[in-house]
Amino acid sequence: MKTTVQIPLAKRVFDIIVSSLLLILLSPLFLLVAILIKLESKGPVFYYSYRVGMNYRIFKFYKFRSMRTDADQLLDQLKHLNAYQQNEENSQDIIPFDRERILHAGKENLRVGSEGLIPEMVYESTKNQSSQGAFVKLKNDPRITRIGRIIRNSSIDELPQLFNILKGDMSLVGNRPLPLYEAEQLTSDEAIGRFLGPAGLTGLWQVTERGKNTIGKDSRCQLDIEYAQKHNFWLDLKILLKTPLAAFQHENV
Repeated sequence: MKTTVQIPLAKRVFDIIVSSLLLILLSPLFLLVAILIKLESKGPVFYYSYRVGMNYRIFKFYKFRSMRTDADQLLDQLKHLNAYQQNEENSQDIIPFDRERILHAGKENLRVGSEGLIPEMVYESTKNQSSQGAFVKLKNDPRITRIGRIIRNSSIDELPQLFNILKGDMSLVGNRPLPLYEAEQLTSDEAIGRFLGPAGLTGLWQVTERGKNTIGKDSRCQLDIEYAQKHNFWLDLKILLKTPLAAFQHENV
């Protein structure tokens, strides 16, 4: 039987009231950002992509455009810059097949691979490679425009998601909705738990991990699961109060 969850009524009412007020108050800023984006480069002011939220629901996710219009097409060429990606296995880590070493592989902490003998640590790293790539965040992303870098570092680019909140796609506080190519890699029983929490504009991960030099896929997923299991009004309020400081990130990812 498929398990689905709903956003609590009080949380939904709070989302509607706050997002409506913020859209009215921030309308002059929306207009200014739209003009600056248009002056710098051709293309739409807003960008949307399909994201996966609570209960694996897919919806259009809105942002101010902060990248070149061909950013999606360039992603495959730039995945080596992924901050979440572990170093790939190097050829020097593979030991050529040797009968005696194969017989004693267990004692030397070696695994038998298709190309040769592989050290235990390298084997485990390679085994987890696909899940490590589930989150994508590029270091010094060359696709970002000058205005885009400013609005991203101040999180202004995220403000159009207030429309998503008003529509009911998201909540003010929750787990960040993931692109389809990331969500499809999180299929373990544990990882699925993150999708039982509301999708949010800000969340537990943003106020605890954002801006740190070391970014761990596992720690992010664990925080998402923790929020999905424990979220309540007071936790949401605490996260909202911490969000303005966390919004100004200074690392180029």
